[in-house]
Amino acid sequence: MLLLFDGVCNLCNGAVQWIIVRDKKAIFQFAALQSDAGQRALNHLGLPTQTFNSIVLIKGDRYLIRSDAALEIAVQLGGFWQLAGIFKIVPRFIRDAVYDFIANNRYRWFGKQEQCMLPRAEWKGRFL
Repeated sequence: MLLLFDGVCNLCNGAVQWIIVRDKKAIFQFAALQSDAGQRALNHLGLPTQTFNSIVLIKGDRYLIRSDAALEIAVQLGGFWQLAGIFKIVPRFIRDAVYDFIANNRYRWFGKQEQCMLPRAEWKGRFL
């Protein structure tokens, strides 16, 4: 599975690092939305290439965005984290409203970098 994330967002970078530590089976690969690989993936999916307000989880030939992507990541991590899947019973418009509120305020609350993060040497193989 490929997770596209906002590469300059401190919250997003922290979330990616959090996922990597818990992804014991190394099922996720990562690419910044702003990177060449991220832009190619967005183009391929027919998604906007200049708007970075959502993570995108590409799973086979389909993709998930916003709260659907976040919950699927938790489910895929397994163990205790898969219990977050219970929130799928909450209607998407409510989940996505919460997701959008956080996404729209993430730079103000968590800050942003001038450029995409460079992954640790031991994680480089997980990034496209």
